[in-house]
Amino acid sequence: MRKLLILALVGLAAQLVDGALGMAYGLTSSTLLLFVGVAPAAASASVHLAEIGTTLAAGVAHWRFGNVDWRVVTRIALPGAVGAFVGATFLSSISTENAAPWMAGILFTLGAYLLVRFSRPLRQRSGAGRLRGRFLGPLGLVAGFVDATGGGGWGPVATPALLVSGRMEPRKVIGSVDTAEFVVAGAASIGFLIGLGSEGFLLPTVAALLIGGLIAAPVAAWLVRIVPAQLLGATIGGVIVLTNARILLKAGDAGSTVRPVVYVLLAVGWVVALTFAVRALRRTRRARAIVDAATAETPAVTTPADAPSPADAVAPTPSPDTAASAVAAGVVAGSAPADADDDRLAVVER
Repeated sequence: MRKLLILALVGLAAQLVDGALGMAYGLTSSTLLLFVGVAPAAASASVHLAEIGTTLAAGVAHWRFGNVDWRVVTRIALPGAVGAFVGATFLSSISTENAAPWMAGILFTLGAYLLVRFSRPLRQRSGAGRLRGRFLGPLGLVAGFVDATGGGGWGPVATPALLVSGRMEPRKVIGSVDTAEFVVAGAASIGFLIGLGSEGFLLPTVAALLIGGLIAAPVAAWLVRIVPAQLLGATIGGVIVLTNARILLKAGDAGSTVRPVVYVLLAVGWVVALTFAVRALRRTRRARAIVDAATAETPAVTTPADAPSPADAVAPTPSPDTAASAVAAGVVAGSAPADADDDRLAVVER
């Protein structure tokens, strides 16, 4: 019972991270399961089975709020399902001894990515046109394979690529990736079922992760309003790096004198990344305050008696330079905006 309670807390913590960042449910869950000694294949299988429930709930919510581009979903979900099935089959076929460092290496890399990504300001590029299938297909295939073999990674791989393209609204990127993940999680679960059998799923673990995740969902909506996503991303990235470094050092038979040095270096890097994250957050808030102050001080326009009628008046068109400056000042990702929507959609790259 005590173990199930701990696993429920793991699911709760993972959903809090995912709800605040728009990514990293599987990444966080798998890291913590590996840390407590669960076999890599069983950890990934259990996490993906639990994700079927959490991603279904997330997908329905995004659909109801109009955050889903179904064209993107269909073009990324099907290749993602293929990649996840292949990744699950691959992970199921190798021994636990070989799987542990493989999975820890993927998680370490993704954790380092989160650490670097959220330690600096992020700027969204602007683009035109629709995303093509020849881009979405390979992206889904790679993201699905990484997700199944690493126990997580669909969001950290797929979302940044879609956001950087600049051809989708951030809210639709997150909503579409979340919705497509339901198909990916299902395909990965089928692959693990074939490769490991039903005994490969730790059903009490799945239930605990799912219950914890469902409980945390409304709390995450509140958390995202008070905790800057940039700081949370840098924090959880450091936790994932340090946790999986322990497994990698153990697998590499690192000596007792080497491990403390590595841990110290990683900890120093973590502190530096957090420092940069705080600085970027302050700069963004300062820029936003300047823009808000300038907007508030703009005098109201009065219409003289002899002024042209509204029908004859022609509204001035702002120049491209003015518009670009306003956007750059007001939308700088990697910060904690004043409201939840900005924090969720402009900062986070799932």
